Amino acid sequence: MRIAWLECATGISGDMTLAALIDAGADPQVVRGAIQSLGLPDVRLRLETVIKGGFRSLQALVDHPEQHAHRHLADIRAIVNRSTLTARQKSLALQMFQVIAEAESRVHGVSVETIHFHEVGAIDSIVDIVGTAVAFDLLKIDRVVCNAVPPGRGFVRIDHGICPVPTPGTAEILKGIPLSAVPLDAELTTPTGAAIVKVLADSFGPLPALTIEAIGSGCGTMTFAQRANVLRIFIGTTAAETQQETVTLLVTTLDDVTGEAVGYVRERLTAGGALDIWVIPVQMKKGRPGVIISCLCRPAAAAELEGLLFRETGTLGVRRLRLERAIRQ
Repeated sequence: MRIAWLECATGISGDMTLAALIDAGADPQVVRGAIQSLGLPDVRLRLETVIKGGFRSLQALVDHPEQHAHRHLADIRAIVNRSTLTARQKSLALQMFQVIAEAESRVHGVSVETIHFHEVGAIDSIVDIVGTAVAFDLLKIDRVVCNAVPPGRGFVRIDHGICPVPTPGTAEILKGIPLSAVPLDAELTTPTGAAIVKVLADSFGPLPALTIEAIGSGCGTMTFAQRANVLRIFIGTTAAETQQETVTLLVTTLDDVTGEAVGYVRERLTAGGALDIWVIPVQMKKGRPGVIISCLCRPAAAAELEGLLFRETGTLGVRRLRLERAIRQ
């Protein structure tokens, strides 16, 4: 099994993650080609080797023209779906944007579809998320472990004014993720970085038992006096026969849809990142024939797949269970 460990010593952001994945071996030309396919004019990913705190690391920079428009989630989906990304790469990227949209929706009290992406809707953030999804897929990582995430402290200026760190949107995303305290007055973890952790991380803890194959170092734009502002990713293999992970089981029972509709829903769930799907025929009240659709997914994808079940089947309820499972390679 191929495992990646994210060492977020000074937090995590989109550009740090993208740089670390490329430094660990993801082909930068493939990543650049995927970014170019988004159709964003005059956008270029630039990679530079820099020294942070005395250590070599890679920095990812996005060159682009000045922009003024704020984007909605539908705009982001259109940009990603028209690209040449693979189905898995599109799914990973859209899951990250979905996580951010849901957090911003709760913070601002508006629907997910009407929320404006401000900082995260900017071109550099789109490139960071899409590039991270592509680079992660290229490295063929089976499982991600992440250490406790330091959000930072102090205050930061955003489009809505001056906000405490973590900002409200980032704090929403970080629910359920172990945090650590690092004595730096700065925004160490951005909304993009928090969304990457939410979608990619299967578990949290120290460096797991593995044989290291590659180490990638990606630095942030800030420089600190006594700490290297660097995200490291360790990639290696383990000979352990089983691995533990947390998954979500979504279940709904239907008696008013056709077999063709059930098949279509299975296809949509698979494209949305479901780990497994099964359909069981059942007899319901008054002798009506029906089906139970069960979908196994990672927790970060549960909200999107649950919404898909509601939209595509017309069901009135979806049961959600959080499970632990042991898996073999």
